[in-house]
Amino acid sequence: MLHIDHVSFSYKDGIDVLENINLKVSKGEHISIIGESGCGKSTLLKIIYGLLHIEVGEVYWDETQILGPQYNLVPGESFMKYLSQDFDLMPFTSVEANISEYLSVFRPEKLKARTEELLELIEMTGFAKTKVRYLSGGQQQRVALARVLAQKPQVLLLDEPFSHIDNFRKNSLRRNLFGYLRRQKITVLTATHDPMDMLPFADRVIVIKDRFIIAKDTPKNLYEHPKDLYIASLFGEANKIPISIIKSYADTKRRIIVYANEFKVSEKSGLEVVVKGSFYMGGHYMIGGIYEGHDIHFNHHEPLEVGKVIFLNISIETINQRMADS
Repeated sequence: MLHIDHVSFSYKDGIDVLENINLKVSKGEHISIIGESGCGKSTLLKIIYGLLHIEVGEVYWDETQILGPQYNLVPGESFMKYLSQDFDLMPFTSVEANISEYLSVFRPEKLKARTEELLELIEMTGFAKTKVRYLSGGQQQRVALARVLAQKPQVLLLDEPFSHIDNFRKNSLRRNLFGYLRRQKITVLTATHDPMDMLPFADRVIVIKDRFIIAKDTPKNLYEHPKDLYIASLFGEANKIPISIIKSYADTKRRIIVYANEFKVSEKSGLEVVVKGSFYMGGHYMIGGIYEGHDIHFNHHEPLEVGKVIFLNISIETINQRMADS
């Protein structure tokens, strides 16, 4: 088990980045760490790996304490690997050489099979002989991923692992990677901005804001029952609506969170909205509008004319659920 016990951290400028972080991660569990840029996601991964020295708190993997650079000349433990946003690759050697660097040369057949397995996993079999310097940023990120997997870590720390990879390749690569990690029972912590990295694949999601962990739950529970707009907005476009607009008899101080996809457009009754603009999103349009001086965003199957007055409705099930959550 990975145990992060009352960890706090600040950089030399004295600004606190993380405060009183407590987390237990079971072996084989997949954790996603989310939050706005600068909230401390990457810092937490670096602390877990031993790249940063902490004066408050402790980090353990089972009985082994993870110590920082003041104790270890070479940071990191052999059973743990960290894939940062900076790729640690050998640019003048081939893709397969980069992947197989840490594999034993005394068992060439096993080395070859393992390298081919990882090339297939990252969908780069055709680039095996290509020198890394000639690859795109996204391709290099995939090679870096295979390189750390080649070492069969017990714990894998991923910092925005698909940030340089195009959508054409990203979806299949996610399925390949997270399926592989689960089969291998590798413990994974992924810092990410992309809800598609966590919603289908994470066992639990950790939300960080203003130095603290503010929520821990399954991705489904966090998405369906967000306790505030900050959490909801990390999953997609969301709005905070006064209940009094929906139910005139309700407490005027209470508000509920409604995702853009949860609104239904009507021309007769509901929340009165003036359309500001339409944005094509592929399978739908994101519509921006104004209701009673407030911005609102909702999905619709076609664009709407700027200045048009429409009405928005929310299902009674959504209203009741969010009222219970608020």
